Amino acid sequence: MLGAVLEVVAAAIVRSGRLLVVSKRSADHVFYLPGGKPEPGEPERETLARELREELGVTLVGAEPFAVVEDVAALEQVPMRMTVLRATVDGAPAPEAEIAAMAWTHGSDGGLLLAPAVRNQVVPRLVAAGLLATDRDAGDDNAVRRGDRGTLTQDG
Repeated sequence: MLGAVLEVVAAAIVRSGRLLVVSKRSADHVFYLPGGKPEPGEPERETLARELREELGVTLVGAEPFAVVEDVAALEQVPMRMTVLRATVDGAPAPEAEIAAMAWTHGSDGGLLLAPAVRNQVVPRLVAAGLLATDRDAGDDNAVRRGDRGTLTQDG
């Protein structure tokens, strides 16, 4: 990848075979992993803890390296390196700050538009690791919770 690379730290939070994804107010039709850009010199785990607290109102209690993926950032359309940490959190996630909505997905049901890096790289790795339910095991479609505009119809 040429040019400046956008560095991002993201959380793979999986519950009951579903992955937590979020959309931003600036592009509420595309779903990403929660997370964000590190401050200068900020360690990955601290970045993730800060972003999860700001975006979803939860506390990071565990984080293990899962993958580093390189792709083009869906919104910015620049090269991106996303460090994905397998994360566990305390608290019930709810959309806050710039987050428009959140959903729990098994990633292959077609109900949500996932960012390319999530759809093409993270979801297949989670499936291969046996962490996400397959289509036939997943049951109901995605349930989307909108920040202060809607309600949660189902939670993972």
